[in-house]
Amino acid sequence: MAERLPFTFLAYRLLTAALTPLSGLVLAHRLKRGKEHPDRLGERRGKPSLPRPAESLVWLHAASVGELVAALPIIKRLRASEFAVLVTSGTVTSAEVARQQLPPGALHQFVPLDSPFFVARFLDYWRPDLALFIESDLWPNLILGAAERRIPLILLNGRLSKRSFERWRRVPATIEALLARFDLCLVRSAEDAARFGALGAPRVSTTGNLKLDVPPLSADPVAFAPLKIAVIGRPVVAAASTHPDEEIAVVAAHRKLRVKFPRLLTIIAPRHPDRGAEVAAIAAASGLTAVQRSQGALPNATTEIYVCDTLGELGLVYRLASVVFMGGSLVPHGGQNPIEPIKLDAAVVHGPHVANFADLYRALDEASGTGAVTDPDSLAARLAGLLGNASARTRLAMAGRRTIEALTGAVDRSMAAIEPYLLQIRLTTWTQDA
Repeated sequence: MAERLPFTFLAYRLLTAALTPLSGLVLAHRLKRGKEHPDRLGERRGKPSLPRPAESLVWLHAASVGELVAALPIIKRLRASEFAVLVTSGTVTSAEVARQQLPPGALHQFVPLDSPFFVARFLDYWRPDLALFIESDLWPNLILGAAERRIPLILLNGRLSKRSFERWRRVPATIEALLARFDLCLVRSAEDAARFGALGAPRVSTTGNLKLDVPPLSADPVAFAPLKIAVIGRPVVAAASTHPDEEIAVVAAHRKLRVKFPRLLTIIAPRHPDRGAEVAAIAAASGLTAVQRSQGALPNATTEIYVCDTLGELGLVYRLASVVFMGGSLVPHGGQNPIEPIKLDAAVVHGPHVANFADLYRALDEASGTGAVTDPDSLAARLAGLLGNASARTRLAMAGRRTIEALTGAVDRSMAAIEPYLLQIRLTTWTQDA
């Protein structure tokens, strides 16, 4: 493990320490914007709200909902092996997912702000025996603090986009010192492995994408039943996890498609549900009838755009729509995860900006498991072709599913890689109890 810190880390520590007194202002601003839980602000300062279990503790950090859901199979296996598990995340939505989906005995806390004081308070209380970080949410003080306490650190499902790689290459000593604190980096692809290795990660292994092993999204049957009845007999397409400007393209596509498919219903689920009213207004400005799910509305015979601006209901959306456009891909955001709709047998369409899941989309496109579009016009044309041809929809959906199934196994490989660390924890515990 590297001992000396580069100047950038020393400066970062001094700066974050100096800014610690302003944490109250930061949290108050975030609370006003709905980005903090009003009853759990203390956790962001490293103050625990739950007692530490007596047994050995594995700490798993997931930035937000996607990372947390991907880690659920790992968490469940750790609990089945009788390890206590502490899960940290940084968003209100991920805390709600944790409340609903964590297995019994797994605890959730908000990750502390990356101040040396808050991090020390957090680590001194929880004293984890092993730390697992999911993907790329690497806070320097959190990692350095854990390493200084000789807590083994493992990166799971590691990913590094080309943009991030090029950015880190400008400060090679900084990223090398950070990655050197990790005992093991388990990454999603050979491309990720090459990038992590080039930046100085000492031990890198390709284990695959945990998100490929996630079971299909669930759907509340009580909520699903009236929706299914409401859309019976109508062609349904969905635009999922959309970003600003993409809804304009989706609404424009609907206007073209309704000439040939007059009963078409388009469901738009914005990436950020608080944009629901904005999305509905875009539809209304184009002369389309839109209603919002957050207001308790169900689509009726006159509804053309159904805005699904609620949390945790994409499982409903993907069960209703035969064709799904994945957002974040017509704008340069990097694309959203296509695995969930594919696992529910939807035909998936995406735009050109898919760097966040480049390897996955490449494999899907090569296997004809997704449909690529380049702009709003080609989006409308692709949707029209799929809506008008059930066989084409089925071929696309099944090719996507076969591709995903062939790429699974990351959970097994990741658990095999961390098993020696779990064994060491068991041996240490047995020795102390003897």
